Amino acid sequence: MSTAAVILAAGFSRRLGRPKQTLMHAGEILVERAARIAIEAGLSPVFVVVNRDAEFCDALERRGCFVVMNELAAEGMASSIRRGVKAAETFLASGLVLMTCDQVELDAPHLQRLVENPAQITASSYAGRKGIPAYFPASAFAALLLLQGDTGARDLLRPASAIPNESLAVDIDTEADAVILN
Repeated sequence: MSTAAVILAAGFSRRLGRPKQTLMHAGEILVERAARIAIEAGLSPVFVVVNRDAEFCDALERRGCFVVMNELAAEGMASSIRRGVKAAETFLASGLVLMTCDQVELDAPHLQRLVENPAQITASSYAGRKGIPAYFPASAFAALLLLQGDTGARDLLRPASAIPNESLAVDIDTEADAVILN
């Protein structure tokens, strides 16, 4: 049994106006950086959920990642979560870590802390709330598959335990946010 990583990279970056997944930071595009960190944390397999416009799939596959196409990406984050969960189920993963590619301060030790208790949902906490990256045991997969719209797994994370990490509040959503990458 293994703990998979599901990197949500199918968003259209509407607020940024260009694909945030391909922004450069420290010599890597953000989606490749997220995949590297997941691999360094020992998560396997690593699934990257993408939309039809993704131009970075070959690079991810060279890293050993599985690219999962989300034809319903316009629905919102829940559709990507469902696609990632289904992929993890096919590999009989005992759990998964949901993550995005735009939390530029994320590191492998934080992901490792999330999976320390494999029986419980564990969120990250920052900016006064619980969020992703977050770990979900296989027992939570059915609930993840019921998610709809663009709210993600927020309701499932409310009662979860959490690992604090205020640096995760830094993410890239707008052109003003992207300035920190330079």
